[in-house]
Amino acid sequence: MSLFRPHPLRSTLSALFLGTIAGAAFAQAPAMSVGDLTIKHKIGQLQQSNTDAKTLAEIPEDLKAAIRASRVGSILNVGSPEVANELQRIAMTESEARIPLIFARDVIHGYRTIMPTPLGQAASWNAELVQAGARVAAVEASSMGIRWTFAPMIDISRDSRWGRITESFGEDPYLTSVMTVASVRGYQGDSLKDPTSIAATAKHFVGYGAAEGGRDYNVTYIPEPLLHNVYLPPFKAAVDAGVATIMTAFNELNGVPASAHDYAINTVLRGEFGFKGVIVSDWDSVLELVYHGYAEDKKQAALQALKAGMDIEMVSTTMQENLTALLDGGQVTEAELNAKVARILDLKHQLGLFEQPYTKGDPAKSILTPEHKKLSEELALESLVLLKNEKRTLPLAKNVKVALIGPLAHAAHDQLGSWVLDAKKQDSVTVLDAFRQAVGEDKLFYSQALYSSRSRDTKDFAQALEQANKADVIVFVGGEEAVLSGEAHSRADTRLPGAQEQLIRELKKTGKPLVVVVMAGRPLALNDVIDEMDALVMAWHPGTMGGPAIVRLLRGDAEPVGRLPVTWPKVTGQMPIYYNHPSSGRPASEGNFTQMDDFPLEAFQHSTGHKNHYIDIGFKPQFPFGYGLSYSSVQYSDIKLSKTAIGVDGELKVSAKITNTGSRPVTETAQLYIRDLVASSVRPVRELKSYQRLTLKPRESKRVTFTLRGEDLAYYNQKVEYVVEPGEFHVWIAPNAEEGLRADFIVR
Repeated sequence: MSLFRPHPLRSTLSALFLGTIAGAAFAQAPAMSVGDLTIKHKIGQLQQSNTDAKTLAEIPEDLKAAIRASRVGSILNVGSPEVANELQRIAMTESEARIPLIFARDVIHGYRTIMPTPLGQAASWNAELVQAGARVAAVEASSMGIRWTFAPMIDISRDSRWGRITESFGEDPYLTSVMTVASVRGYQGDSLKDPTSIAATAKHFVGYGAAEGGRDYNVTYIPEPLLHNVYLPPFKAAVDAGVATIMTAFNELNGVPASAHDYAINTVLRGEFGFKGVIVSDWDSVLELVYHGYAEDKKQAALQALKAGMDIEMVSTTMQENLTALLDGGQVTEAELNAKVARILDLKHQLGLFEQPYTKGDPAKSILTPEHKKLSEELALESLVLLKNEKRTLPLAKNVKVALIGPLAHAAHDQLGSWVLDAKKQDSVTVLDAFRQAVGEDKLFYSQALYSSRSRDTKDFAQALEQANKADVIVFVGGEEAVLSGEAHSRADTRLPGAQEQLIRELKKTGKPLVVVVMAGRPLALNDVIDEMDALVMAWHPGTMGGPAIVRLLRGDAEPVGRLPVTWPKVTGQMPIYYNHPSSGRPASEGNFTQMDDFPLEAFQHSTGHKNHYIDIGFKPQFPFGYGLSYSSVQYSDIKLSKTAIGVDGELKVSAKITNTGSRPVTETAQLYIRDLVASSVRPVRELKSYQRLTLKPRESKRVTFTLRGEDLAYYNQKVEYVVEPGEFHVWIAPNAEEGLRADFIVR
């Protein structure tokens, strides 16, 4: 029989992060009773306004008036501590209700000290560093008066056409859940009352990353079992980690816009997950219920959002404008309003704002400290993924002459990536800066070659080739400018933009070893030029200290440890592409299909096979999920199971020997995958269940051991029941989602 489990909790994930702030996060009474407030004041708490004022003179008079009338509960994008404290002074001394404001800001992967984009952070597979990076962001932002961030973004993304994949932790629910917990704990610290802690927001609830065609804001259709198995687990992890707030998404999910999705918010988030914190809309997403065609006017939009569970409306004012009439008409009860206000006041109490509403941080001592920049460099270093290294091109010899070519080699702004509202490009240390310091001007030859990553102007190619011919090795740094990824920046063609492919071909003709470093917010389709590259490093957008991290890696002063958090497609037409797909009835494998170029002339329709693949590109990605090379070589051997059969409540240990067979130290990420071979719903060909990072000296071996429990095998079936079904399972300990050692066991 199957084991029904209505409330799943991944034991392996829980074991990684013991202790959260969830326990008493909403237990204490707020400093002010909801009963002390008038209806108008209660409605005001549901409104989040926006201002980018940086000086006192820039504060809009209408905002001051709204605060005095207690029509605002929180404010987005305040530009300085002075403005924050002045607005707070008005709220605390001149307003009718005397309730402190919360100041919010999109602090996504750093405030001024910028870490790699979240997708790059996930490539580190290092939760401790990710947590530390979020803590740095919280310390810096809170010194400026910011106590609430709209991060982490935990949308599962299987399509790198979608611009916001750069803000995600990738395609896998387990890895995303691990990074979610790390990020929440980093932002919120041990206590939200700590003035250096900021409230985290898990977003976007839910399914936003599944936008059809990878086009931002597009529709999503996600069957309910898939929703529970893939897209919801990171949000459950965030709730269990004590996340203070959750943001609803822009998209409509299965015909209902997310900001009015009663099932997702009330049944799942509030009911099944037990979330007691604040729910906030995305910018104007309540108003956009009208544009979706789900509401006929703003009044109906307000009603739909309120009934679905919305607590705070960001920027648009549909709830504020219509809530009084909805109360008077009996469509919304005062008890419903009171519950929302109580959650908001609880959050303000948890942040300590009733006791200390003003910021007393010292930005000069908190921002861009040497410690923060060091962490930025280490996280950037661990995010770098070595994808190709023919003839041991890397690491570079110490006395080598380097031709540094490309539009992103000295792009201080672009290496920071998207969503860096407060970053300054003068803080960046570029690849050119770092190479100049490492090798000196006499061994470095530089050419930008292209004005930007999008440029098609080849007029500077001759100068770039002249520089290349002076050197022993060429390092090309290209990819995407920061603006080419992120919100509303989806791409239909994910190849290298502009004339970069042409430039790579010309550089290869010099006969010099060609190292390509890609800075981009997404995997790029490199199939047409990857054969020209002797070595390939994915750098994502690596942040403030990306330059030194890249140069350390290229020169062998550090080892490559990054692993892909997404499947890397060969061409755009393969997307969406992801490793944990169900098996088809005609799965392709090596040797059982014929590619288009090998078709005989006038071939009979059925003579070339009937397998699940593209005839022009095959069935495999360019690189699988979890993939990454090192400067050494690693061997997996001797997989063992502690038993070959377990019950639905049982557990077994899976172990393997991992050996560094090379001459350099290596940090290997051993990944545990399973497959349920026969089930009442078709299951994925592999699912990541755990991983361990281990460092090995040259010629050293270690045995890695995982504990696999019955509940790790559970999933939501077609009836949306959480079950462990008896049957045969495969288990792998592997370096990525395509390779590894396999063993078999049975669940009885």
